[in-house]
Amino acid sequence: MAQIRVVRRVLTESLAAMTFPILLLSILIAPVSAPVVAEIDRSRARWCGVKTMPLRPSTHSWAQWVVLQMRSRSIWRTDFPIFVAAVLLSVLSLVVTFFGFIGAVVLVFSPVFWLFGIAAQVGPFTPKSVQETLLAMPAGVTLGAVTASVLTGVSLLRDLVLRTFSRSRDPDLLAKLEELRTSRASLTAAFEFERQRIERDLHDGAQQELVAVVMRLGMLEATATAAATATATDQERIVQLARQAQAHAERALERLRDTVRDIHPRELSDLGLIAAVRELAVRSPLRVELTSTGDDTQLSSPTATAVYFTVSEALTNIAKHAGVGSARIDMQCAATDVRVRVNDDGLGGARIDAGSGLAGLRERMRSVGGNLEILSPAGGGTEVVASAPSQPTW
Repeated sequence: MAQIRVVRRVLTESLAAMTFPILLLSILIAPVSAPVVAEIDRSRARWCGVKTMPLRPSTHSWAQWVVLQMRSRSIWRTDFPIFVAAVLLSVLSLVVTFFGFIGAVVLVFSPVFWLFGIAAQVGPFTPKSVQETLLAMPAGVTLGAVTASVLTGVSLLRDLVLRTFSRSRDPDLLAKLEELRTSRASLTAAFEFERQRIERDLHDGAQQELVAVVMRLGMLEATATAAATATATDQERIVQLARQAQAHAERALERLRDTVRDIHPRELSDLGLIAAVRELAVRSPLRVELTSTGDDTQLSSPTATAVYFTVSEALTNIAKHAGVGSARIDMQCAATDVRVRVNDDGLGGARIDAGSGLAGLRERMRSVGGNLEILSPAGGGTEVVASAPSQPTW
């Protein structure tokens, strides 16, 4: 395994030597080429057995990613120093590869050149006899080994530069990337769960009511067609069908309003978080005790939305699973952050990874720089705590 890594290092340095002219020209467009060269160097390091994390997301093309890097300050702290080091070390690799390997080949094949009447010169050495050409062969093998060792050292020096300019960022970067991957998977599952819920609500709610309206209107039309000879019973039937159609239409409208409210409540946009949560408490089947302090006018829309749906999901879970008829909400809004507690005295035992609802809400809170915590001992009730900065960290 170690021999394979050495071979890979020698090959990558030989490739760097051959591509040095292109690298030299790329200095003219350094802001564009620096992130590309730095990312290629990370790929080289991984191929040589060094643990590095690619920065370019698989969903981004090279052009998109370079544009994003050019807007980031990390290009000057990380990518540009790695780029400069790559240019300088490629010069060294070019010199070592050219003189080392070519000299080694000339020395190893010195007897062959001698047969054609050529005294191949390597540095100050020029063979003057067949014996000297034969002695040059092991010297050529030694020179090749030394060249490979020097190129391996240059490759290790590249690794050192890469780690030096990424040392303060890599642990945090790796942790953030892993968190982003986990969050993306959780949010994808949560969005799919929410899509299915909306589809189910529309299918089982408003759609069924509208189908009933259509049927009643059809029956009403058939009855009204014979209205010329309608009896008192038929007229009563027409009135009854009209009322049923109206009732179904009103229920369909109400269910559509509920579905839209679950997507994004209008009170939240028009009146703010506190008023929206107060309306949520009024509509809840639970007896909700709400306490709020501070001013919610400084909250951004993403933060207020994330907190609102956290409270909504917490109340829904209490109504479904806690086995109690009451809940408490404590909201603290400040200019810099917001913190909400939802308590109940129910059965407890809730787990944040038990389903898509709470896990999706946690990722939603994290998406605005916040967090979601749950304290739910068995038989001891449940406390859901959501906190977030007033403005998202992005």
